[in-house]
Amino acid sequence: MSKIAKAFAIRAALTLAWPMIAVAMLSSAHAAGLQAELRSAQQRPRAAALPRSAFLQRASIVSVVLSPDGRQVAWLNEAGRNREVWLQPTSGGEPKRLMAHTPAQQLMWTRDSRWLLLESPQQVFALAADGQTGSGIVTTLGGVGKRRVMRVDDALPAAVIVIEQHGLTPQGQPERWRLLRVDMRGQRTLLREDRRRIVGYALDPRGRLAFLQRVEGLALTIQRVDADGRLREVARCAQMRRCTPLVAGADGRDLILRGNFGEARGPELHRLMRLDADGGLRVLHADPRAEADLDSLAFDPLTRQPLIASYRSTVAANHGLDADTQRHLHRLEALLPQRDLRIDIGRARWLIESRAGHQQGSRWHLYDPDGGTVSALFDDRPRDPRSQRATQRIAESHLARKMPVQWRASDGMRLHGFVYLPPGRAAATLPLVVVPHGGPWNHWRPEYNGISQFLANRGYAVFEPNFRGSTGHGRVYTFAANGDFGNGRVQQDIVDGTRFLLASGIGDAQRVGIAGASFGGYSTLLGVTFQPELFKVGVAFVPPPDFAWTLRWILRNPESLEFGNLVPMADWLRILSLDVDDKTHMAALHAQSPLAHTARMHRPLLLAAGGEDRRVGIAGVIEYAARLKLANKDVSLLVDTDAGHANREPIAREANLYLLEAMLHRHLGGAVPAAPDPALRRYLMDNLRLCHRDLQAVCADR
Repeated sequence: MSKIAKAFAIRAALTLAWPMIAVAMLSSAHAAGLQAELRSAQQRPRAAALPRSAFLQRASIVSVVLSPDGRQVAWLNEAGRNREVWLQPTSGGEPKRLMAHTPAQQLMWTRDSRWLLLESPQQVFALAADGQTGSGIVTTLGGVGKRRVMRVDDALPAAVIVIEQHGLTPQGQPERWRLLRVDMRGQRTLLREDRRRIVGYALDPRGRLAFLQRVEGLALTIQRVDADGRLREVARCAQMRRCTPLVAGADGRDLILRGNFGEARGPELHRLMRLDADGGLRVLHADPRAEADLDSLAFDPLTRQPLIASYRSTVAANHGLDADTQRHLHRLEALLPQRDLRIDIGRARWLIESRAGHQQGSRWHLYDPDGGTVSALFDDRPRDPRSQRATQRIAESHLARKMPVQWRASDGMRLHGFVYLPPGRAAATLPLVVVPHGGPWNHWRPEYNGISQFLANRGYAVFEPNFRGSTGHGRVYTFAANGDFGNGRVQQDIVDGTRFLLASGIGDAQRVGIAGASFGGYSTLLGVTFQPELFKVGVAFVPPPDFAWTLRWILRNPESLEFGNLVPMADWLRILSLDVDDKTHMAALHAQSPLAHTARMHRPLLLAAGGEDRRVGIAGVIEYAARLKLANKDVSLLVDTDAGHANREPIAREANLYLLEAMLHRHLGGAVPAAPDPALRRYLMDNLRLCHRDLQAVCADR
């Protein structure tokens, strides 16, 4: 045997053996915990199959906010396509509707708790909430100056801080950036004007601008603002590192901030830090598990000092930053166990939003810190997606537990994800569906996912992998992709995770499918093309068939020229080893794309796309489908000409679930889907462009 043949033989042997090696490499505690979860899921009563519509319900209550004094709660209520503003005292009493129609997408309270601010894409509107007069527009947003709200003023009783562009250079770039304070009468006070882009700030307790965050090239810098207005750089974050100023100390010389810089080695997680006056950097809090980025903070309503640090990349966890706050958290976790508690602290009451991976929608509670009691405030009553009438939530007994799982990739890197197991079934006998997330710069969180719960209800084990390149687990985790988004390292992470689950007794290796949207759809195409021995069927929503082509296409879209309002997206991609001007790298991505390998695709595949998609061009999806059709492949294609990248129409969302269910039933032996009603059948007949034998029952009457 030649040396090359021996090398390939060794690689093949390692690929097959790796799942068992990876299982052995995991800690005994994690392996034991996983097996305990498998036994627990099997012992639960089996759940009845629920209608598709039950998993399509949407929240009717959004942007619930507590006044800083803790005496009032306000929220937006969606009634059909309309939004209303509601208010309720925390001491009791009936809620009242303050406004019947608003375009607002978000609510905020001023620091004095007297004004409720309604933010829409066009304006900030102040609504008097304490019996005073003067409701009206505070400031317009957007427009030529691209004005946007940063947040409510932390120092003054009633004001907001906004950033706007001012003037244009001959090249069409802003001449200056302005940081402004705007009060409830619309009076504007200039805090700072700068030729560099302002993206953050921190005020001292008197309301003076103490720190400024600017974009300088591809770096973010934090500048201390001296009393005479001069700037002195105190922190610099380059190469996609983040350093976000939050609040300045009493004398304006030290700063509390969050970021993932200043770490010599390690995962470079987002942490809560303090920058001292002498330039020293101290970590105030980081994930004790050393695997998750800081997700959110809860602040003292008077001092604006952070009191709670929360992490939600693997398990939902809150940590009090002082002994008294931690005591309250222990009490809350005992009263509301096994829940992701999102906390807003007021002086009289705390507002608690509870979520869970096995809980549909949110519940809101009030916590009395003096008495240590919790009272229910309201539930977010879901609405039927078609009729918009209030309906019942899915009972938790019908939902699968969402279990965090970790595995070792074949190069040894530890990776994270989640698994769902339908209750009352033996895990090893289940068909398994892998659901990669979109982005790819995103991540699955320990919260409810309607599609994954729908699949679990139909009797499938579901795997949500957070492959390298995902966010939420530190900068090193994200950068570990190294631009290898073809049939390479990132896809291998998904394959390794799937094989690890199979080796751990989760799923039937002969009945594995893959389904996803956007980048998850691209991973689906890769799976059925390059790993057909593993993935027996694919369902891909809005998938880019050629990742390199899609990156170039996005950069031609004006809506995508900047990422996170910080740096141009082309530069951001270059930092992530995805330079679209690197012809060699782009050619390699194309050479590994599903579009370049249609001849290798031998698995049944469903594609769904939107005619108005601004992220994944419809032309590429149609070309890919046409090539597959000409090669006589098992492909079906649905195109909704009016849909964008995300189709929020109820009938379209139900159609996606039906098609997913039908494909998995036929090829993995899962539950038989309920027949579509006349409205759903009509939508399918109108939008299915290619209809293979898998869907002939729907297409027969076309």
